[in-house]
Amino acid sequence: MSDHADASFALSEDDSESDAARAVPPSPTDFVFTFSYETYTDAVRRGMMRPPDRILSSLMRSAEVRRLLVADPFRWLPRVAASPLLDRDVRFPVDERVAYLRPSRLLREDPVDLDGVSTQYGRYDRSLERGARRLGLDAPHLLTTNPLVAGFAPADWASGVTFFARDDWLSSPARRAYWLAYREAYRRIAETGRSVAAVSAEIIDRIAPTGPAMVVPNGVEPDEWLGLLPAAPAWFAEIPGPRAVYVGTLDSRLDVPGIADLATRRPELQVVLLGPCPDPEYVASLQRFPNVHIHPSVARAELVATLRNAELCLLAHRRTPLTEAMSPLKVYEYLAAGVPVVSIDLPPVRGIDERVLLVDSVGDFADVVDDALDLGPVPEECRIDFIAANSWSARHEMVFALARA
Repeated sequence: MSDHADASFALSEDDSESDAARAVPPSPTDFVFTFSYETYTDAVRRGMMRPPDRILSSLMRSAEVRRLLVADPFRWLPRVAASPLLDRDVRFPVDERVAYLRPSRLLREDPVDLDGVSTQYGRYDRSLERGARRLGLDAPHLLTTNPLVAGFAPADWASGVTFFARDDWLSSPARRAYWLAYREAYRRIAETGRSVAAVSAEIIDRIAPTGPAMVVPNGVEPDEWLGLLPAAPAWFAEIPGPRAVYVGTLDSRLDVPGIADLATRRPELQVVLLGPCPDPEYVASLQRFPNVHIHPSVARAELVATLRNAELCLLAHRRTPLTEAMSPLKVYEYLAAGVPVVSIDLPPVRGIDERVLLVDSVGDFADVVDDALDLGPVPEECRIDFIAANSWSARHEMVFALARA
């Protein structure tokens, strides 16, 4: 079975450096960036808000990047062929230094056996190599958010490989069929000495890399959070205070019995669960509580306005191997909003900020609600300082330095 690559390039026949290129720092690096399981189109449609999306945004504007190839994961060939029709709302900003690669294949999904995974990611690797050659990349560094690319792609054409781990894929229930492949990918990453940047020390420990490794927690985009207090969305303004907001996918990470306990013990507290709900049955038992409000996902500006007008925010996760390794993006955004936080005590949450009150379980949230509400909104100068210290740009400089080293 052959693989295919649909690439969009804008290459100048005159390869001389422009005035803008001469202004960048010396010896900028060429990069190849790959998503994990989402595409560039997916990233744009969700507002470029997940960690891989943010890294790509930084790569595209970084003066340290000479040229950049952005690659989607493998997609089913008929779907890629239909992209001009189905994805008309998203256009990749191709120019003389940035190109876009959409590898395709006849398989719809990755195989689960190791031989099949090895074969598929060998083919994916060759697509990346051809794309890098067409763009004229010079000893590019491969920065990938896909564990199977990091483990199984030979990448002999690259000057090095860095894996950015935003989750411990080996403990994700949704990806259980691929746990064997992830375990082998982790082993190969460690064996080959490839660099690893992970959002938590727990992920680093589980991969046990022998090469350079660095913990790079999640962060915030200052442009989203700075400025005057926006008006609360109408639906949120209709909910009486005090309001405690949880943001995130309403799936197995959410401690539903714990939320039920909080709603029962603190009936005056309005609990708002804001995010996609892939299985409505999972949270169906919460519908009987008049002080629990389940609301679908909203756009980024509306999310920011919601959080900045909340009285309290929650990290209401169950304690699992997956959540113990997460760097919860939502906590950084809660704090950027200036709101006190009540959270389950997980290793990646410790030490972020003194306004995060840690308890053993969601069942203990009701005991500290008053303490959290008494903290009130953070002074504006402290909120601004937190945003500056935890910006995505500062985080990404760490990742790029690791790759360039």
